[in-house]
Formats: sequence, structure tokens, C-alpha cells
Amino acid sequence: MGRLAGSRRVRIQSDWQPICRMVVWPVPRLEWQTPRPKCLLRSHTSRGLVCVHRYGQNPPKRMSNSSLDYRIQGMQHIGVATSDMDHSLKFFRRLFGMDIPFFDSIQEAPLMDSHTRGKTITKRASMVMNLQGGCAFEVLRADSFEPVPAGWEIAPGDLGITAVQMKTRDIQKMHAHALSIAGDACDKTLGKTPWGAATFYLKDPDGNRFQVLEADDWFENNGHPSGGVMGCTIGVSDMDAALKLYADVLGFDQILHDATGTQADWDGMPHASESFRRIRLTQSAPGSGGFGKLTGRTYIELVQAIDRKGAFIFKDRIWCDIGFAHLGFDVRGMADLGAALDSKGFGFRCDTADAIGMGETKVHCTYIDDPDECWLEMIEVYKVPIIEKWGLFLDVQKRGADETLPRWMLKALRFSRVKD
Repeated sequence: MGRLAGSRRVRIQSDWQPICRMVVWPVPRLEWQTPRPKCLLRSHTSRGLVCVHRYGQNPPKRMSNSSLDYRIQGMQHIGVATSDMDHSLKFFRRLFGMDIPFFDSIQEAPLMDSHTRGKTITKRASMVMNLQGGCAFEVLRADSFEPVPAGWEIAPGDLGITAVQMKTRDIQKMHAHALSIAGDACDKTLGKTPWGAATFYLKDPDGNRFQVLEADDWFENNGHPSGGVMGCTIGVSDMDAALKLYADVLGFDQILHDATGTQADWDGMPHASESFRRIRLTQSAPGSGGFGKLTGRTYIELVQAIDRKGAFIFKDRIWCDIGFAHLGFDVRGMADLGAALDSKGFGFRCDTADAIGMGETKVHCTYIDDPDECWLEMIEVYKVPIIEKWGLFLDVQKRGADETLPRWMLKALRFSRVKD
């Protein structure tokens, strides 16, 4: 292998031959892990600050006069609770190209006791994503009880996550692909959003609703018509109260669309003839670090039913029953984020207080509720597997908040792809 100017050749040796060689720029530190030889990639640290603000203001890029040091990088994943884990994982691989796994484990979930009637449940969880770009799914299946669906068809304006938005390069190509897999669970024709974008909706085998929209921010192209998650729709009862959290604290402060009335792209859905206020948000200053190159820009759509009060999607049910269980955000600076949330009345409902393990992935997790009890997870990633079978892991905690992961490292995730 040729030698790059200013770089070193890094030699990684395991207990199998031949020896792997790679050229890394910039060169990270490598460490061995036990019980089997593994290497942990690290890079230099740097400090990054962020100001979370409301749309229309012009805050400084850095809060140099503030003691708070945290960043909401953007959405990280959507929790999708299912009735048949393996069937859903295969369905998501075929339909959405979600074929890169980060972990798959069965563990107790004591942090969710407040939303499981005080009883600790056991669940299987698998984090999967599409390497072309977009956020991940955390696919869930209750292990200690039999999950049940909602007792009604969840409608726009119901409280909680009512739809997940998936990205595509070509809406026509993706629509044909979706029809071939989802069949009657997919819209037969394309619709149009109030802001003029072509779109269609479909449901997974458990009745969870997905919306498909075109996007132009991509990490790579492997030929699959779908990308990963680009956003979600959340029903709220009081738009102003919801904006205090999603815009003021979580930084989704740029309003792309705000209108009240009937919604043509919801024809055929329950209560479609009623009036809704619908606000589409994104971050005016999205985080540039971590997995930002891969996840791309993310969106939150808040919907308030005007003619009725929406029902909570987990009414008379618990977390890990069938549905969109939670929305996860990628964050840095968990302690300072907690202080900011607490000052706004959205303090952590529970906190791991330290790193927890999900397979070989190490994270710090906290949970909050929005004003209507939609469950939100804050995740500070410490360690993720890059090529687990080679023992190659990344220590994310040692990277600066604005440092993106090298493209070669993200592309290396393809070696863990699951093929059907």
C-alpha cells in the first residue's frame, strides 16, 4: 500500500492472519481491548459550544459568556416497537435499506419504569440504519410481555409520534419500490404536501405510518431507492407549549411551514376533513460533529388538532407496546443540557448517570417528556463499533463536539451490512 505524505502506516494485528494494514488520516490512537484483541480509535479533543435559540433571533455562534456547554447534534433515531422483531427488521431492510446494525441485545429497561407502570420490563432492541444517509431505527420488541397495538387507528393530531418521515432521492422510484413490498399498505398515488413537495404514506406490518419525501443531502449512493429517517410528525395539544421545548431548548428553531386548515396529503386518514395547525421545523444551526455527515438535516413536524383533542397514542398501554416508542437525539454535554432542560421545566425523568452498554455500544442516556408525554431520549455516545468482527471501535467521547467522523470510518460500517 502506498504511503500518504505526513501519514503513518498503522498496523493492527489480531489472532488471525493475514495482518490488516490501513492508512489513517488523521492518525488516531489505537488501544487493545479485552477479552479478545480489539483496537479503539481515538483522536484529539477540542471544545465546541452552542446556543439554542428561537427562530428570528441572531444569537452568537458560541456562548462564550455562558457556563452552559452542550450541543444538540440533531435527531439520532426513532424507537419503533413491533410485534415480530425479525420480521420487522427484514421488512425495514428490504423497504428502507436499514441494513447496518449497531447492536442487537436483550436487556432489562429499568429507566422506563415510569412508563411501564413501575414494573421493569425486558426488551430486545436493535439499532439499524441506512448508510446512504439519514437517522436510525431502534427496533424494539417486548420480551417479558406480549405487546399490543393501539385500540384505534392512530390519526394526525393524536398525541405523540404519529408518523416517521423517510428520505429518498427519487420519489417516483421509491413509490414503485414501496408498492412492490408494502402492497395495499402503501398509497396508490403520490400526493403533495402543503409546501408543494411530492409525498406518499405507507404502513409497516404493525400499522406504524411512514411518510416518504425527497431530500438532497446524502452520504453515499448504493443504489437503494430509500434513505433513512429524516424526521417525524408529533401530535401536540398546545403548540406554544410544545415550541418552548422543541424550538427554545432542543434547537429546532427554524420554521419552514406554519399553516392552519385541512391537509390535502392526509386524505384517507382518520379525521382528515378536520382542521389542523401544522408547523415544520428544522435546526437553524445543526450540529456538525459526530455522525452529522451521515444523518443529514432533520425535521420535526408539530401538529395540533383544532376541532378535537387528540388521544395519547399510548393510552392504556406502556412503553414497548406497538408503535413509535420514542424520539432520540444525539447530544454532547449531558450535564449542561440537563441544567438547561431543568430551567425550562423539562428536567430529566431518569438518568443513567454513567455509560451503559448495549452490546459493544456504550452510551449515556437520559429521558424527558414533552408537554403531552411524548417520550424523548437524549443520547451521548461514548463508544460505537465500526467493524465489530475485527474489534474496531470508536471512542466518540474523545472527539470535539464539532468534529465529524472521518468518511473512511463511516464507510467502514458497510462491512457489518446484513444481507437477505
